[in-house]
Amino acid sequence: MTAANPAPYPAAPNLRDGKLEAALRVLELTVRRRLDGLLQGNHIGLVPGPGSEPGDARPYQPGDDVRRMDWAVTARTTEPHIRMTEADRELETWVVVDLSASLDFGTAACEKRDLAVAATAAVAHLTRGGGNRIGALVATGEHTNRIPARGGLMHARGLIRRVAQTPRAPEGTRGDLAEAIEQLRRPPRRRGLAVVVSDFLGELSWERPLRALSARHDLLAVEVLDPRDMELPEVGTVVLADPETGRQREVDTTPLLCREFAAAAAEHREQVAATLRRCGAAHLVLRTDRDWIADVVRFAVARKRQWSDAPGTLPISGGRPAAM
Repeated sequence: MTAANPAPYPAAPNLRDGKLEAALRVLELTVRRRLDGLLQGNHIGLVPGPGSEPGDARPYQPGDDVRRMDWAVTARTTEPHIRMTEADRELETWVVVDLSASLDFGTAACEKRDLAVAATAAVAHLTRGGGNRIGALVATGEHTNRIPARGGLMHARGLIRRVAQTPRAPEGTRGDLAEAIEQLRRPPRRRGLAVVVSDFLGELSWERPLRALSARHDLLAVEVLDPRDMELPEVGTVVLADPETGRQREVDTTPLLCREFAAAAAEHREQVAATLRRCGAAHLVLRTDRDWIADVVRFAVARKRQWSDAPGTLPISGGRPAAM
């Protein structure tokens, strides 16, 4: 299959052309200028939410988390109440970056791998400042690299560079997203924000560890997609390859096959979305054929509006998201 024409919008920088440092500088400028400009006047937090310090109690309303129920006040007033929480002063963010072989692919403006690095840069930008820290687990299926959580601009730049420099897994290496998430869950860390960046292809074996992670942390799932993950073009006979098993198959892309492929892909995407909802994760979809920065902005603004409109929520303090 041939790659599509370059998109008319700024794409994630190509990190494979031997000019990594220049590409990373372009990525940083793109993230800082466009996010700061488009989010001007908005709270630039990716997933604003409650903190972890006990606050006041308020009457329970449909949709509230029952785990925040204040039974003492409920018993005293004979009306269900939940205990609000106040924002912590610092936020610790951990990013699980799936760089398995299925992300070494792209038919639009960039590879999914490039977009995963760009998403990591956006998360680092949106959670920076105020003593916040960010760390990462980078999993290729062959090995997993842990980058300790620290604060500061230089650390954030170094983290993004190390993610971008992660060697590609050999063809035929199967990724294990569930194991990477489990490594983040153990040992237990202070309550914070956990971000999982992946294409979420294959079996949904990651549901159980992700659900366990949500018991302590707020979750954000960034789904990275390419158009060919969802539909096949009618181009005649092609050879399809599974990069994580090495298996290949020659197929004739008939209209019937293309329809069946699109239906199966759509069903899998719906299963992924439903599973992420069950795990309590916010869901951001980025595509290699769309303006990913605009998608991040729309997501951040929508989350802020949803959080701000929720009854009884606390105001944002310190110009940063309340701790997760």
